[in-house]
Amino acid sequence: QVELVESGGGAVQAGGSLRLSCVASGSFSAIYDMGWYRQAPEAPGDQRISVATISTYGRTDYEDSVKGRFTISRDNVKNTVYLQMNTLKPEDTAVYYCWSRIQLGASVFNYWGQGTQVTVSS
Repeated sequence: QVELVESGGGAVQAGGSLRLSCVASGSFSAIYDMGWYRQAPEAPGDQRISVATISTYGRTDYEDSVKGRFTISRDNVKNTVYLQMNTLKPEDTAVYYCWSRIQLGASVFNYWGQGTQVTVSS
């Protein structure tokens, strides 16, 4: 069984920083893309927005509103993805979910973490 476990969320004031971590554990063949999504309090339904993704070889992609403030990185030895969030704004308040595409046998599946709350006060 594969599990993604996040840590590092919390409450900060605007302008502050947080670092999220997510470790993939279990029995799997390979980890491909990893990333972070977020769901804002006012988001309809279960809408999650991609914040940042990183490929196996380090190619990154960011949502426009976080470019220049957030940095995604990964440690392939530790099966871990990080999200360094600087200059946080109240609109960054959301539940942040770790995501990864992981291979089990011959198939590749999407996995999600349980979510970690980030609250930014003005």
